[in-house]
Amino acid sequence: MATAKTTTAKKAAPMPVEHTIEKPTAPIKKKDTWVYKDRLYEISNGKKPLVYTVPTIHTQKCPLLWFDESVGYQRELRYATNQKSPFVDEQEGTATMGRITFRDGELRVPKENVVLQKLLSLYHPYAQNGAIIEYKPELDAENDVEWIEMELEAMNLAKSMDIDEAEAVLRVEFGSDVTKNSSKELKRDLLIFARQKPYLFLSLANDDNVHLRNIGIKATESGLLSLSADQRTFTYGDTGRKLMTVPFDEHPYSALAAYFKTDEGMEVLKAIEKRI
Repeated sequence: MATAKTTTAKKAAPMPVEHTIEKPTAPIKKKDTWVYKDRLYEISNGKKPLVYTVPTIHTQKCPLLWFDESVGYQRELRYATNQKSPFVDEQEGTATMGRITFRDGELRVPKENVVLQKLLSLYHPYAQNGAIIEYKPELDAENDVEWIEMELEAMNLAKSMDIDEAEAVLRVEFGSDVTKNSSKELKRDLLIFARQKPYLFLSLANDDNVHLRNIGIKATESGLLSLSADQRTFTYGDTGRKLMTVPFDEHPYSALAAYFKTDEGMEVLKAIEKRI
């Protein structure tokens, strides 16, 4: 009798496990976005003293501190000509102190003196409170463009205004004397006003109450309405019948303009406009 041979399968040898050792990555440094260029600094109040000295070292009388949000505390500042940083905790060795002196209200700092530029542009308390500003021609140009565009918008609006609207706007600025001017004088004064004070002109021209106030003033001047001596009550000029009471602490013609916007006041306004 034949005997069957049993074969035992050999187990496969386990594969060696590869261990990868990650190399430590260096911390990512923030890119320095500082622009290297000559800079001009000015005293912001418009004054130009012959000599104006800025503190360069921290004292109790004039603290030179800058709060660093990344570390959560205030860091002491010091201007040293032989250091690479305006922060005391980053300075090494003996510090050679420098002076910061404005002459005729200005100080020009070359691009090589980055420490002084950063101190005056970013960190110094005088820069933080606006006492010292960096002259930026591109910002001035942007402001000039905005002003010119506003002036142009105001002039175009003034040119298209009719005489009644022109009188309403000018009355706010110059008072009741505008009624004595001719239409040409009103138009001239309106264009000058729009050119010299474009922001104020546009705000008045777009204010509905200005026109309503003007109607109320003209109605009072013509005798259609009457305002009491204490400026608390409007009455009809021909009958003396009470029209409205001016709320406490409110300008009478502003209150009248608000009254004209009510349902009852709109009927009164239509009647006044027909008679003016």
